Amino acid sequence: MIVGIDDTDSDKGMCTTYLGALLLEELQAYGTVEALPLLVRLNPTIPYKTRGNAAVALKLKTDCPEKVISHVVSRIEELARMECEKTNPGAVFILEKDYESLKPVLGRFLKEAVRDVIEIRKAKSLISEYGIPSQGFKNGRGLIGSLAACGAMLNLEEWDHTFEHLAYRQKEKWGTPREVEKESFFEADRETYPETWDTVDLTNNLVVCVPHSADPVLFGIRGDNPEIVTKAACMIRAEPVERFVVYRTNQGTDMHLLCAANISEIRNMHSYRLEGTVSAVPKTIPGGHVIFPIRDEGGDEIDCAAFEPTKNFRVLVRKLIPGDRVILSGSVSSGTLNIEKIEIKTLVLLHTEENPKCPVCKKHMKSAGQGQGFRCKKCGTQASSKLICEVERDLKAGLYDVPPCARRHLSKPLVREKLSGVRVFPSR
Repeated sequence: MIVGIDDTDSDKGMCTTYLGALLLEELQAYGTVEALPLLVRLNPTIPYKTRGNAAVALKLKTDCPEKVISHVVSRIEELARMECEKTNPGAVFILEKDYESLKPVLGRFLKEAVRDVIEIRKAKSLISEYGIPSQGFKNGRGLIGSLAACGAMLNLEEWDHTFEHLAYRQKEKWGTPREVEKESFFEADRETYPETWDTVDLTNNLVVCVPHSADPVLFGIRGDNPEIVTKAACMIRAEPVERFVVYRTNQGTDMHLLCAANISEIRNMHSYRLEGTVSAVPKTIPGGHVIFPIRDEGGDEIDCAAFEPTKNFRVLVRKLIPGDRVILSGSVSSGTLNIEKIEIKTLVLLHTEENPKCPVCKKHMKSAGQGQGFRCKKCGTQASSKLICEVERDLKAGLYDVPPCARRHLSKPLVREKLSGVRVFPSR
């Protein structure tokens, strides 16, 4: 059977992945775990999320599914932060006999949960239509993520994977400052990058894989395979770890992005890859955010933003000028596209005029008087007009992303891109 759980955390603590780690160990009393657990990030723009909008799925072989269901429900009742208004847990249980019939149904539901906005009643309707064992708490919004995570487990071959080694704190440490040795993360990065990524931000001298909230996570190392993330994790020097787990994930895959043919089809609370032409000079507004519009072929415009947390990425954005052709990736909120990546397709050519050079002495000629062209007084050479020279811009065509400290969970870092014919400039 497959067990899906979601929405057990709150802004002030707990973590659905931690409950998944506990269940991974505890459910072995009822059977055998058959695969790596899944951590599935859902639509990052949903306002109801508590923190990272992650759901978890476990797959196990068991002869007593009723006991598994009872155990999972009781652990959610015990550990979920029910006192938080935003916390509305859900659990879904897919029995093996239903795998084939539910695989396409939940595969579509997964894509919708990552890229679109799903209402609770749709999840409940699907559960009712197919007779799926489930348990919702409070308004049951967690049933959405639970179904999506089960859909991911049923359709592993259809989506890109990465892995994350999550280490969890001892319970008495929860809510206290994390004791980690910063340099050990940089050492692990030097040893395992580019097979691991977003452990540190070299440009901003930050460790980015250690959370700052009161949840149980000590750190999380992301990478290409289970072996490399575990290798990096073993290099970290920090406070004692209660437990750890390696999750298969959709993080760093761009699974959330939709391709937008034009600006008119763009909606809030969705994420897109969109091509257009810069239509005004980027401007810096209070707070340090950089805003500029792009225009599509039909003449529609949308504001695009490199917000202050993107740090040095804003320097790049400020170099754009009207006429530059770009492809932007990012999420839309309040009618503004929050940039995660930018591909600069073509750059406007800039020109300047200068006095012609003497072909003999190679020095610039002087004006011979209004309407009389230019003359080199030393050599006597003449020229009729100024030269038009191309100005080299401090910007190159290619693909750029925000620094690791500003990267969203689902956004694919450029170190993972396998592109031909495009220059890639991954941030570090």
